[in-house]
Amino acid sequence: MNLQISGKNVLVVGASKGIGKGIALGFAEEGARVTTIARSEDLLIQLNSEMKDLVDKDHSYYVSDIMEDDANQLARKLIEERGVFDVVVHNVGGSLVSRNALGTLEEWQHAWKFNAGVAIDMNNVLVQPMIDKGWGRVIHVSSISAKMLRGNPLYASAKAFLNAYVTTVGRTIAPTGVVMSAVMPGAVAFPGSYWDKFTVTDPDRCEDFLNHHQAANRFGTPKEIADVVLFMASEQASFMQSALVPVDGANM
Repeated sequence: MNLQISGKNVLVVGASKGIGKGIALGFAEEGARVTTIARSEDLLIQLNSEMKDLVDKDHSYYVSDIMEDDANQLARKLIEERGVFDVVVHNVGGSLVSRNALGTLEEWQHAWKFNAGVAIDMNNVLVQPMIDKGWGRVIHVSSISAKMLRGNPLYASAKAFLNAYVTTVGRTIAPTGVVMSAVMPGAVAFPGSYWDKFTVTDPDRCEDFLNHHQAANRFGTPKEIADVVLFMASEQASFMQSALVPVDGANM
């Protein structure tokens, strides 16, 4: 299947490792022109080199802590310097430090900003030019936690909000040719990830999790998520408005 991604102008936010890195490499391998954003310049330099080794396009990177920087202004700078994007992938979020269900409003707001707010702020700049040209793909990396509603309450609630945003905004812009959607990964392991550490710190509990909560009886890989995202960015995904796609090994 020809995904028709070659030559597309792609932005991946949160791309230095794990799922985000897998997504960026996938787009590069398909021949896209990829711009990446993350906090670690060293990891971005390494990623940019790996992408150029796959296909030597005009790849570029921006070092930014988007929780501290002005995400809206960054998005404007990106368009000025890299042009209007065809595809935007938001791979930003996490459980942060607090897991307190009765935490402060500030803790809840911080989780919301990290998992949804920053992407919304950037979309306010990035999506309209897509609408103006009549084509675009905006893909958010959510989480199966938003559907299962278990685990860290702040994280699960923020991702559930993100899913509602994708569903409602995606429906609103559906006639424009811009498809907004979200992928919901389950337990994905890669070096340095929570699940990777979990196998070392508590192997018995990890085995119990895989046996009783993962029908596939294993963790997923970043590439398995990236491959789905590539399809969601393709011409073939033109009827996937507001889609929330679980990729979780039949998490139970």
